Amino acid sequence: MSINLAALKGDGGPRDEVPARPPPPSRRHTWLDALRGLAVLAVLFEHLLDPLFPEVRAAVSPWFDFGQYGVMVFFLVSGYVVPASLERRGSVSGFWLGRLFRLYPLWIVAAVAGTAFGLLRVYSELPVQLGEHPVASGLAHLTMLQDFMQVVSVVNVFWTLSYEMVFYLLVTAIFVLSPHRPRTTGTLVVLIAAVLVGGLLPAGALSRGLGGDAVVLIVTAVLVAGLAAVLGGGHRVRLCGAAALAVLAVVLLGANSRIGAWQSLAIVATMFAGTALHRLDQGQLHRAARWAVGLVPVVCVGAALWFGPGWGMSDGQALAFRWSWSAAVAAAWLTFFAFRLLRRPSALLVRLGLISYSVYLLHPLAVQVLRRLVPYPGEVPVTGRITWSLVLGAVVVAVATLTYRFVELPAQALGRRLVRARAGVSP
Repeated sequence: MSINLAALKGDGGPRDEVPARPPPPSRRHTWLDALRGLAVLAVLFEHLLDPLFPEVRAAVSPWFDFGQYGVMVFFLVSGYVVPASLERRGSVSGFWLGRLFRLYPLWIVAAVAGTAFGLLRVYSELPVQLGEHPVASGLAHLTMLQDFMQVVSVVNVFWTLSYEMVFYLLVTAIFVLSPHRPRTTGTLVVLIAAVLVGGLLPAGALSRGLGGDAVVLIVTAVLVAGLAAVLGGGHRVRLCGAAALAVLAVVLLGANSRIGAWQSLAIVATMFAGTALHRLDQGQLHRAARWAVGLVPVVCVGAALWFGPGWGMSDGQALAFRWSWSAAVAAAWLTFFAFRLLRRPSALLVRLGLISYSVYLLHPLAVQVLRRLVPYPGEVPVTGRITWSLVLGAVVVAVATLTYRFVELPAQALGRRLVRARAGVSP
């Protein structure tokens, strides 16, 4: 499968955008923070089902996936804010410096803790792949693209960061190739078409054909070379670097997805739909573009019902996946639109949204400890299990508050200082 770079760039595509105009001054949208807070609660609840509430898992999970619901809300929020951040800065180097100091400091803390938990067998051993191929696995993790290199994540929730990174690569490529008139609707149309054919593509084909370690090395080399060209090259070099990043992202989505190309492409389409919603809100798209945005959840649900999972499942499991994933996607979209209408979102959700990255990355470690403390949930009364869930939630929020205060905020402040220092020389 290939996506025409001209479509991504906008050459010859539908000219749906109104003339570009400077974005309005940045102001914090508390409803987005509240959305993040709700999303991380949904993911936390999903990960508490097996160790504490297996009866809920058995009854509800065939019909609704709380974890998928939470991450789809996160993806919509990322799509809404990330491209706007790049365009507001007007600097690719500033954008990547900001992302670097936003994501990696806490990610390093979680990765080190997750590795230590595996080595110490807090819950289970370190995945065999990480132990047998430590260099390749470590390199894959450093790129945050490990999920697209068929490398198991050292902390299970890291897989979503691979989609964030692919999205950043595509957003960067589009910004460099078409900085003044990004073809948002054209990009959505291409992605919608890609979702519809994605079920025909085998998952993980690239790693099976070339070998896992070879793919890690090739992807890392292209990523580093492409970013170096975009951040430090002349005009033509930057264009070549942007094209390389776009091709890399498209190849990984179509030829080396772990979960199946249609599902990976559906996630990315959802993120770009969030971008289109932001542009509509800012008056940067003609309202006729709403038809493309509205098609995204319809096509995503349709692909799930038609293609289903791309890995080995029984007929019953496959049917449960189709319905639970589809319901989660639909609920995520409805939640996003509902929160856009909120005038005064819950202060508790807003606060939780501010620390949601810490909660998201660190809560799986707490859940591993919980599994040791409550090995047989069926033997514990429901009231006791509810108490355990509240205690775990309180511990996670307390630790996340500390990491937000002493890891995230200082790193973000350092990133902003470096961006300001480079402001005069940024591409």
